[in-house]
Amino acid sequence: MRSIDTVLFDLDDTLHDDTTAYRSAARSVSEAIARERNIDAQTLTDAYDASAQKYWAALTTAHLSVAISIERERMWYEGLLQVGIDDRVLAHRAADEYVAARAGALELFPGTVELLERLRARGCKLGLVTNGFAETHHDKIDRLGLRERMDAFFLADEVGMVKPDPELFLHACRAMGSTPERTAMVGDRYDRDVRGAHDVGMFTVLIDIHGKPIPADGPRPDSIVATIADVLAVLPL
Repeated sequence: MRSIDTVLFDLDDTLHDDTTAYRSAARSVSEAIARERNIDAQTLTDAYDASAQKYWAALTTAHLSVAISIERERMWYEGLLQVGIDDRVLAHRAADEYVAARAGALELFPGTVELLERLRARGCKLGLVTNGFAETHHDKIDRLGLRERMDAFFLADEVGMVKPDPELFLHACRAMGSTPERTAMVGDRYDRDVRGAHDVGMFTVLIDIHGKPIPADGPRPDSIVATIADVLAVLPL
């Protein structure tokens, strides 16, 4: 029987509702531009969303040398081109306004604080493993009140690795004085959060908020839950 003493978490769409935050921010920025330039706000929102989704889905270590602010400006520029606007100055402004709007929409999922407090009360060490960039994610960590609730933070560009690289999960274990056998990984993305952690022997928990099927040829998560509030009940503590 295994016993967990360290729990690693993904951040976006695991501890907080990032999908709602970024979509509302993108919509807000698009609506402001639509009023100025007489374009369709939804078309611009969808175009930006498509560009952003493509970037994050393809993320590798090769992307880590380019600041996320530069990439986000590029995403907005691509979106603007889709509605007939070739304006890099406007793309830069849109990226800045998007970051501000998204920051104002950050909120932890219900049950997150209680889960972290209960795990700490049981003596567990808590870490964050994210493919996000330090440029934005340290601010996000502070705004969400996670700085004082967790023991370590592993951000992609700071560690030079991205999930699902198994070495990233091993690095987190070593840094926290644990081993994969005593560590759980909790996240919302099968390919990013479950595969790599499973490959090094961690206990894996998938929060199934996206409703995507588990690949038939892939390992099953050790547990699948509906919300972050359900995680404590499935961990072998």
